[in-house]
Amino acid sequence: MSKRQIKTAFDLPPLTDEEGEVRELTEADFALARPAYEVLPPYLVELMREHRRGRGERGPQKAPTKKLVSLRLDQDVLERAKAGGPGWQTRINDILREALLKQAG
Repeated sequence: MSKRQIKTAFDLPPLTDEEGEVRELTEADFALARPAYEVLPPYLVELMREHRRGRGERGPQKAPTKKLVSLRLDQDVLERAKAGGPGWQTRINDILREALLKQAG
């Protein structure tokens, strides 16, 4: 892109090529970007505001399947579970389920 002044999105190359691949966005693209409330119809902006969640706030579960409990584990058990990385609580749940099913026969 030349050094000429860019005033509208029409002064920029298309966002996609013939195969539909999106090009890398440039500073000029970002300079022309506008917040959603400036470009969307007012009814959509209002809908977005109605359904906005706070930081860290989750939406309601469609069908709650798990129950929050407090469980004390030995330190070595906890460390070993966490050593596997994210998903350690799910792994512990799966191990407990398997053990209980085996115990039930």
